[in-house]
Amino acid sequence: MTHTLYGSQGSGSAAIEVALHLCDLPFRVVRASTWENDSAQAELARANPLKQIPTLILQDGSVLSESAAILIHLGLNHPTSGLLPNSPKARAQIIRGLVFIAANCYSAIGIIDYPERWTLADATQAHEALKAGAKRRLHATWEMFADTFASAMSKANEPINALDILLAVVSKWSGTRAHLAEHRPEFFAMLKRIDSHESVAPIFNEHWPVKN
Repeated sequence: MTHTLYGSQGSGSAAIEVALHLCDLPFRVVRASTWENDSAQAELARANPLKQIPTLILQDGSVLSESAAILIHLGLNHPTSGLLPNSPKARAQIIRGLVFIAANCYSAIGIIDYPERWTLADATQAHEALKAGAKRRLHATWEMFADTFASAMSKANEPINALDILLAVVSKWSGTRAHLAEHRPEFFAMLKRIDSHESVAPIFNEHWPVKN
């Protein structure tokens, strides 16, 4: 039985696709985003009531959601993938970084994308103010991430790890890359190196095609 990954182009499912390839696991992708009316939203809802992507159905039929949880599971169960280091000390920092992104960055992006879910005000001005505040907080949080976790990222010529992958995907949204290029240029250069990694570039090019 193959894995089933619910996702969509340009979404967080890109991170899980990279990870599944590194684990050499067979999988199929089901397009199931809430912003595409013709996607498999009903099928996804049966697996994950929050209808969030990525959601991964394992070979035994069990459901995994939350990008950080999926990457940790894959890394623990496929140690040769390189997703999680063998060293307990290094592995702890990778897991810490994954949860940091999920708890702080992903959550802020959710507010930016869907402000109406986080306020009782229905005025456009109130929504825009909430989005602006969340974006400012998001960018400050990414600066903290860069200052805290740069040493946990893979070095040049090393295998990429789970933190590299999730960072590279989630930093693509809400103006984060432009902000980091200005305020943390060395960290931004590390991001570009991850983008061009042989295990990452083909999948990223499918999710975010280069426009000529």
